[in-house]
Amino acid sequence: MSVLAERFIAGRELTVPLLGEGATARALPVIEIRAPEGNYDYQNKYFTDDTKYLCPAPLSDDVTREVQALVVAAYRALRCSGWGRADLMLDSENRPWLLEMNTSPGMTDHSLVPMSARAEGVSYDELVLQVLSTASLKVGGHA
Repeated sequence: MSVLAERFIAGRELTVPLLGEGATARALPVIEIRAPEGNYDYQNKYFTDDTKYLCPAPLSDDVTREVQALVVAAYRALRCSGWGRADLMLDSENRPWLLEMNTSPGMTDHSLVPMSARAEGVSYDELVLQVLSTASLKVGGHA
């Protein structure tokens, strides 16, 4: 039997949308997710209005820069392109812990990527055009 165990990270839940590819990849404003009792499950994500999304997240400029630099480095290392969203935890010492990279996050006008783009002054239509401008057919990870 195989077992996978991960360290539990107590703290604030953050998500950061990303746009672009390679050297042009950039992070959008950080979003803090505050779910009831810290439980950001399927029910609290899709069916209740109890979850709060703070965008931009109430973080210091230094922590914001550190979080954005971490997610951009991960996005580039994974050779992501177009758009993505990184999920993180911020521990009690304000250290970011990268949880996962979502390479196909929601793009409805109610999703987190458009929410973050709006905080930067980018409309939904402009965001979609930015993502489409990077679209290409890639086979095996190469154009």
